[in-house]
Amino acid sequence: MRIGIIGSGALGLYYGAMLQRSGQDVHFLLRRDYQTIQKKGLQIYSCNGDFHLPQVAGYQTPQEIGTVDLVIVGLKTISNHHLIELVSPLLDTNTAILTLQNGLGNEELLAEAFGAECVLGGVAFLCSNRGEPGIVHHLGEGRIRLGEFSDGSSQRSNNLADMFQAAGVPCTAVSDLRRARWEKLVWNIPFNGLCALLERDVTDLLNHPESKELARNLMLEVIAGANAQSLKEPINGQEFSQQMIAFTENMDHYRPSMMIDRAAGLPLELRAIYAVPLQQAKAAGISMPRVAMLNTLLDFGETKP
Repeated sequence: MRIGIIGSGALGLYYGAMLQRSGQDVHFLLRRDYQTIQKKGLQIYSCNGDFHLPQVAGYQTPQEIGTVDLVIVGLKTISNHHLIELVSPLLDTNTAILTLQNGLGNEELLAEAFGAECVLGGVAFLCSNRGEPGIVHHLGEGRIRLGEFSDGSSQRSNNLADMFQAAGVPCTAVSDLRRARWEKLVWNIPFNGLCALLERDVTDLLNHPESKELARNLMLEVIAGANAQSLKEPINGQEFSQQMIAFTENMDHYRPSMMIDRAAGLPLELRAIYAVPLQQAKAAGISMPRVAMLNTLLDFGETKP
């Protein structure tokens, strides 16, 4: 399969490298890594075993990539105003678009531009960080849950899940993408936000009992918002929040992406991870006051144009 990667950060480079290593024909749209990767290739330092790709197909414009069978979008949502122009040159009649971006609203943006029938979404539970140009550190996890934006199971989503599985990436196809998106927010909203705001990693946060309880209460608010969204099956608040706490306890001093971005002075993905979920919950009659306060405090620290 000919695959184009739009958004070659820690996520795009890691999954693209895994797919290339398995034999897929992968093409990366590169920015700051372009010169280094052209000269030295791509290095992955992984908890599952390090590997190096000496030859990588990297490009500086999407037009150079040309049409592909599958577009994988790993772009930060703060750059979504460029998303349509970046994806368009890669599309042919039967090209599928899989967005692995954070938050809500990404599939809708792509569907409006290109049609719902070509759009899939996925949630990636990946602990990875960028190193020097051409280097990615994979610290843990990596599983993906993906599904059709138009809802329901499909042979296409099953085939893509099989492709990731064959590449060594745990992946399952889901019939309710909306539910999967909100389940990821149950983790993203408390831990990305609190770690960025407090400048403390997930282990520090969970070692402070009051902060751990705050994270759990934020999770329960998000779950209440999720369960108002006509999911095929509701999320069990107590059970799922405990699963997410236990999951995070295994992330030894992991620094979420929003914490890293805040420390680097980069803009945060507040709209997709906070504002849109708050809007959707409010439209369904659900108030999420702790989430709203966290969003306000994070936004206060943002540099305005």
